[in-house]
Amino acid sequence: MDIKIYTGTLTQKNGRTFLVDERGARRLENEKIWPGYVAHWLGKKVNARFLPQKDYETDKNIIIMWPHVIASKTPFVEIYYNERLVKYPFSMFGHLAVNVNGDIFNYSHLINENEIIKREEYFYRPCLGEFAPHPVTGRYDARDKNRPYFDKFGRNFMRTIHVLRIEGIDTDHLSDFYKNALWDILNSPDPDRPEKYRDYNVFLRSCVTVIRDGLRDYGFRNLRGIFPRDFFINAAYNLLRLNGHGGMRVELLRMKQLNVPEAPYSALTFIMNPVNRLLKRKLPDY
Repeated sequence: MDIKIYTGTLTQKNGRTFLVDERGARRLENEKIWPGYVAHWLGKKVNARFLPQKDYETDKNIIIMWPHVIASKTPFVEIYYNERLVKYPFSMFGHLAVNVNGDIFNYSHLINENEIIKREEYFYRPCLGEFAPHPVTGRYDARDKNRPYFDKFGRNFMRTIHVLRIEGIDTDHLSDFYKNALWDILNSPDPDRPEKYRDYNVFLRSCVTVIRDGLRDYGFRNLRGIFPRDFFINAAYNLLRLNGHGGMRVELLRMKQLNVPEAPYSALTFIMNPVNRLLKRKLPDY
């Protein structure tokens, strides 16, 4: 089924928030639009669509919104090092995810966070409904199965994200590897704690090792690391050395955190391996 996407300039007038399309018509005028979008994109051209998840206050489908950009037609892979969430001790090492041609593969110790999602959902989910932190604790709280608070709204609103973009490689090969890994994880819940991934292990089976092993399987066998920032630095150093070889194009980017009241500023994680501290100095500024 086709998903209707609305495109227009984000506008506020007389207490209402809506999109104005290229014909001057108002769109989504009677819908709830998250204030975080208004704070960053008022007066800018954006896309929007409805999500299947419900807003707990209105019981209506949530609207997701994201910047309007022309998508690249060049096959690509992007590796994302997400800085750590300061309010979660488990996030002390940050997080890693990978984007293969617009499909973002996310791996986690929580079963419900192992998923393939589109770019707009990964980066720009609104802080509403199940995506928000619990209104009392301000954290993840899924004890109420009917109204869980997963605290996983748009990652770019929660963190600064470091990006390693690669073009000119066989993206189908990597996509197949990551899909198979995801299938294995989703079929391995912990029987005592079904919300957890049974075989998760920081050193052997984590967000980093799955992504690393996919790249190694592809042929980049010298990539090393078990912690998100360490692996990102190692991969950036080694893959940037291949920039321009065999049609490969590699670059480093940074997506600065879009600050909103619902999330404190993220923080860089410590570089664990002394070798990677040296490699970090050799990376270009980005």
